Amino acid sequence: MPQAQPSHSSASSLSTTSGSNPSHNDKMIPIFTDAQLEVLLPLPTSSSQMQCAPQSANPRNTYSMQTQSKSGIVQTKSFPELSSFHTQLATITEPDTTSHFRQAISHPAWQQAMTEEIQDLDQQGTWTLVPPPPYTNIVGCKWIFKIKRHVDGTISRYKARLVAQGFSQEYGLDYDETYSPVVCHTTIHLILSLAVNFQWELRQLDVKNAFLHGDLQEEVFMKQPQGFIDSQYPNYVCKLQKSLYGLKQAPRAWNAKFTGYLPTLGFSVSHSDSSLFVKKTGSDVVILLLYVDDIIITGSNPTLVTSVIHALGEVFELKDLGKLCYFLGLEVHYQPGGMIFINQHKYAKDLIKKASMDTCRPCSTPSKPHHQVLRDEGIPLSDPTLFRSLVGALQYLTFTRPDIAFAVNTVCQYMHSPTDVHFGLVKRILRYLQFGVTFSPGTMVLSGYCDADWAGDPNTRKSTTSYVVFLGSNPISWSSKKQASVSRSSTQVEYRALAHCATKISWIRQVLCDLHMIIPEAPLLHSDNLSTLALSANPIFHSRIKHLDVDFYFIRERVQNKDLLVQYVPNQRASQPNIH
Repeated sequence: MPQAQPSHSSASSLSTTSGSNPSHNDKMIPIFTDAQLEVLLPLPTSSSQMQCAPQSANPRNTYSMQTQSKSGIVQTKSFPELSSFHTQLATITEPDTTSHFRQAISHPAWQQAMTEEIQDLDQQGTWTLVPPPPYTNIVGCKWIFKIKRHVDGTISRYKARLVAQGFSQEYGLDYDETYSPVVCHTTIHLILSLAVNFQWELRQLDVKNAFLHGDLQEEVFMKQPQGFIDSQYPNYVCKLQKSLYGLKQAPRAWNAKFTGYLPTLGFSVSHSDSSLFVKKTGSDVVILLLYVDDIIITGSNPTLVTSVIHALGEVFELKDLGKLCYFLGLEVHYQPGGMIFINQHKYAKDLIKKASMDTCRPCSTPSKPHHQVLRDEGIPLSDPTLFRSLVGALQYLTFTRPDIAFAVNTVCQYMHSPTDVHFGLVKRILRYLQFGVTFSPGTMVLSGYCDADWAGDPNTRKSTTSYVVFLGSNPISWSSKKQASVSRSSTQVEYRALAHCATKISWIRQVLCDLHMIIPEAPLLHSDNLSTLALSANPIFHSRIKHLDVDFYFIRERVQNKDLLVQYVPNQRASQPNIH
């Protein structure tokens, strides 16, 4: 049996084995070179360590040259290719929040936040303690902790929210209808454009503990909150008198409470958007937008706007946040000349950080031109969670980014079974993000641009419809969406795109009517397909487009009534959105 070769480190022995299989040993390639091993695992230099070290029967360095290793001199060397595991250490930070009550109860800031939450619940008369009724569903509750931050990332406050575990509710027993209406994105863009045109001041309000204002119509029983159990009645349960966050009917109860009070102040709801409210007093108008518990209010008379805020504050616990600066992730910046620049810089930055692409190189376009990807191209992702999360976040980013609408629509089509190739498309969009949309004063003229590709999807041969609608020079509505059915001609595809854009323009005109705004000129709709424009103005119904009868009559009726003008625009001279 051959004698084992001693070594100065256990790591080096990984490259040598017993002589039982010499042919296998000859083919093995060491992971580290000798020089690298001397740096990673240097030889002991002290006399005591040298005495403890085993004597090698066959010393490795038998040549006569005097080396640094023989002299006991070891210099630190760097091997970048072996140090890649250090690249993520700089991004590891302490978590901002905790999800465990036991951790939060030992933190003074979270203790204060929970105490304030319980005090607010008591002031609102949210519940009464009662003995647990028999055969009744008892809903659990949980503490949710979150740190509120300013736009610059600094801490605003520690917030603890007591949330009911609504997943344990039973339909028909302790809840019935559920809904949460919110204002449309197009309506927000429209109001911002109107405020810029007429130099109205935009104010923001926040309702503190908004859901607690809602009145429950059903009997709901909940366990006492952890850490605040009544010592006299530890076995009692909370009979909820007010709506609480987490309940399935909480959004409905709050919305019914708030919208039911607005008519008493002279507001009327828009017929086109149920979260848009208008108050007309003589020649003055006040506009209120409601997005759950966030409110934007503006109008032609600042005094009238202030009086409405005071009236709302007498009934609801409001926080007047002053000038609109940060709303639903939108950063609003006021520029010289009355212009407003909105972007989602913090949202996009957090999204890029989530994808671990903080140091990525930027690119000039969100997608490669004329680049088509098949549905099964590439290797399927073992865990598509991150892909789906990023794509869902990118959809919200189109709130201020019409230039990424088509690219985001493309990656949304691979949510079911994404691959590494599809993930590459998402990463390219993230590398492109950097700008936003500017709203500037201009004329009150509606115009739209629509276009479509014919059989552009290589997987289904369906076409994609895209449009953008302007009020003056401000883009207020845009979309990029794949059509529901396959079209047999480019004219059919373009005509459907024309119909979709005309529908959106008609809806915007109705919103403007609810706002008591008059558009002096008929909207102008641009298309790059002459056959489509001819069909929209020609009263003769051609047999080849019988399947388009609804869209045909919809467009033709508005063109003949002068409610809509259509105009040809070449592709190379088509106007682009006002993006900076």
